[in-house]
Amino acid sequence: MNTSRTRWFEWLRSGMLIGVMAWTASAVAQEAANPEPSAPGSRSGPVSDEIRELREQVRELQAAVAGMRSDWQHARAETADLRRELNEVRAGTGPRNAVLREAVVNAQTGAPQDDNQDQNEGQKKGEHAATLEEEYQLLSGKVDDQYQTKVESASKYRLRLSGIVLMNLASNQGVVNSVDLPTLAYARPAGSSGGSFGATLRQSEIGLEAFGPNLAGAKTRADLQLDLAGGFPTVPNGVNSGLLRLRTGTMRMDWTNTSVVVGQDGIFFSPNSPTSFASLAIPALSYAGNLWSWVPQIRVEHRVVLGEESSLTFQAGILDPVTGEVPVTASGYYRLAGPGESSRQPAYGTRVAWTQNVFGQPLRLGMGGYYNRQDYGFGRTVDGWAGMADLDLPLSHQFSLSGKLYRGRALGGLYGGIGRSVLFSGDPTIASTDVLGLNTVGGWAQLKYQPANKLEFNAAFGMDNPYAADLRYFRYSQAYGDPTLARNQGSFVNMIYRPRSDLLFSAEYRHLTTYTITHGGDSAGHLNLMMGILF
Repeated sequence: MNTSRTRWFEWLRSGMLIGVMAWTASAVAQEAANPEPSAPGSRSGPVSDEIRELREQVRELQAAVAGMRSDWQHARAETADLRRELNEVRAGTGPRNAVLREAVVNAQTGAPQDDNQDQNEGQKKGEHAATLEEEYQLLSGKVDDQYQTKVESASKYRLRLSGIVLMNLASNQGVVNSVDLPTLAYARPAGSSGGSFGATLRQSEIGLEAFGPNLAGAKTRADLQLDLAGGFPTVPNGVNSGLLRLRTGTMRMDWTNTSVVVGQDGIFFSPNSPTSFASLAIPALSYAGNLWSWVPQIRVEHRVVLGEESSLTFQAGILDPVTGEVPVTASGYYRLAGPGESSRQPAYGTRVAWTQNVFGQPLRLGMGGYYNRQDYGFGRTVDGWAGMADLDLPLSHQFSLSGKLYRGRALGGLYGGIGRSVLFSGDPTIASTDVLGLNTVGGWAQLKYQPANKLEFNAAFGMDNPYAADLRYFRYSQAYGDPTLARNQGSFVNMIYRPRSDLLFSAEYRHLTTYTITHGGDSAGHLNLMMGILF
């Protein structure tokens, strides 16, 4: 009954489509045969622009229908083959499956064997039974994959949904700037309990990935990543209602050795970050030696193959010239230009990296550069810049070392200089106030030990160190927070266990020490327990 109804609908749809196309073609022919009189003084052509456009639309419609019909027939045939093979395995109707089925029955019932069979027949039947089970699971998985990939979208192209639901339990010893995502340690104020405890799911993420058509020989693809770490609504218990936030959103065109990427993404000239599920909303060791940011950008990547195991990658692009301030807005809605955007030019970045496979893992050494012009009004400009190097070094099949070093100035937009780009000698709105770009140096290193595919241990240390001479010269800052922050250090150890590819458990201990130019360092400890399910 369902088959007959489906065929009836297909005939009806085909008839309607043919009717529409025939009516359109008839209208086109009639209009072409009886053209309207031309206006006085105009030149009459054999076919008007309207008819030509209509014909092009008909051709495009025919091509689109043919493509959809071909894709549908191919998918239907593939699904039918998979179901047929699965039914054969279940029922044992195929010649090879019948033998396997008989082997399973004999193994289970202990049926007597023929005299001419050797003693290894029982072992062979057991192997056949195992093979049967593997084939059944494989075919079932293929059918499930066929079902799961049918995520509907407005276009005919494939759409993939992914993400993680992550629960974090956090306990702090000392005073920190954020209970669940601490990056700075503060002195204990009078009356403080000296610690805190909290739980959150705001580091959960959701992602969409769309696979588009081939264009000019390139595969097109787009992805969008969101989380719930965009702040808190001003309602009772608002800390449990994290606001949706854009992380990254990119569109790519990938040729064999060249890619063009457009959208908001991590800074490509400083790509790697320490491994931590306690810091998904912001990368680990932020303000403590890890330069990062999610910035709108356009970049080009080109790969040169040097051999079977090595290659060179060249990257260059322009970026939104962020400087680290809280957004400048009018009436809380309209966006106003910040110092970087007031310079009337983008930021620039470049990187070159060499990759070589070692111990089955990539050994990667990269070097990058960054430049950003900033304008603070009254002719006061600052040149922000950075030079950096990144390393991924496999030490064995189980140990690896990774890290990053940088030296630069006015890097608050990349979370360098403990979030500050410049210092002021006084009120920034007065023309006579001097502006100084804050120099800084920093980096981080991580040692990874992975005794099994499901288990890994990580230990990392990082530091961001603004120049003390700059801080003592100007004790005012255009950034939020304490203008006297002089150095920030962070370290952590964690364990990540994945019993399945879609399930993880992790525990991490982090230690922070923040120094100022007026007194010694303040320390805090942070313990984070995590459970996450990926989808």
